[in-house]
Amino acid sequence: MARFPKKIAYFAGQFYTQPMQSINANGYPIHFGPSGYEALNQLIAHQKYSSVFIVTDSHSNDCCLPKFLPQLAVDIPIEIIEFESGESAKNINTCVEIWNILTDLGADRKSLLVNLGGGVVTDLGGFVASTFKRGIDFVNIPTTLLAMVDASVGGKNGVDLGALKNQIGVINTPALLVIDTSYLETLPQNEMRSGLAEMLKHGLVYDKTYWEKFLDLAAIDFADFDALIYESIAIKNAIVSQDPTENGIRKALNFGHTLGHAIESYFLESDDKETLLHGEAIAAGMVLEAFISWKKDLLTEREYAQVKAAIFAVFDPIPFVEKDYAPIFGLLIHDKKNEYGKVQFALLDGIGKIKIDQTVENELIEAAFKNYKT
Repeated sequence: MARFPKKIAYFAGQFYTQPMQSINANGYPIHFGPSGYEALNQLIAHQKYSSVFIVTDSHSNDCCLPKFLPQLAVDIPIEIIEFESGESAKNINTCVEIWNILTDLGADRKSLLVNLGGGVVTDLGGFVASTFKRGIDFVNIPTTLLAMVDASVGGKNGVDLGALKNQIGVINTPALLVIDTSYLETLPQNEMRSGLAEMLKHGLVYDKTYWEKFLDLAAIDFADFDALIYESIAIKNAIVSQDPTENGIRKALNFGHTLGHAIESYFLESDDKETLLHGEAIAAGMVLEAFISWKKDLLTEREYAQVKAAIFAVFDPIPFVEKDYAPIFGLLIHDKKNEYGKVQFALLDGIGKIKIDQTVENELIEAAFKNYKT
């Protein structure tokens, strides 16, 4: 079984031994470590919010909320809104419940929503805030690696429609983003690997030098893992800042996600399949889409082999069988990147570069699945 290097768990509490410079994102700041909480308290005081509502899930409520609450130095009402953990809660019904709670507790246009949790919490909480009373301010405090390097950055907020990923949502940025990697101490190893998938993707689509840092995981000094997280966030922010509404270069971030989201949705709705973590599905999607890139003469065979080996060094292969192909292909038509009824892929154009708006024949997708198993 592939294992994420266990020493990362031992070093988690030692992150940010040196202050990290804040990043100016598209309309909001990203703060790292203790300075983030100082900025949050200053924001609350400066904006004179009427109340603070902390949206969290059951896992983060137990493991992260006790650490977060002492950081708040405010004298206004604070309320906790908790929902069940997991992707299955990322739907409009959960939003309705939270909207009703906000209404019952007297939330108004000057209330602040603080989203404390993983990607489900930041995606859903941002959508709730963006639509409640036509929009109230929100702050993201991601507590998983996946949320830190991907979900909480860039302003995408939304929920799933049944098993279809992120079909309902808006692009709206938080007032503030706080990255505190000490929360990673609460994560199991599979959740850490899930976040690593997006870090690998950032190197593949944008920065070959960053990608190459992960080629020998055993050699990485995870005492400095905060620097790798920082760089991953900086890469995503650099892409998003050029194209906030995803009309061009931001589509690069969809590498691995066209097939990855279809795989994730299929395993989520199938009674005979074990639900996949987002990063597990995206890792498979990246291998499949790297194969397609090779067959379209965008990658060399050697580059494809490198991508496949590096990902399989961290993630166990997903046990696809031939009967899985057709329903996964059927889900592709619902991908939110599609235009004029055609499935759109972002493919690698060499390591560190991307080619967007690519169409791919079903025969080539099927060949990718067959190669994936070898």
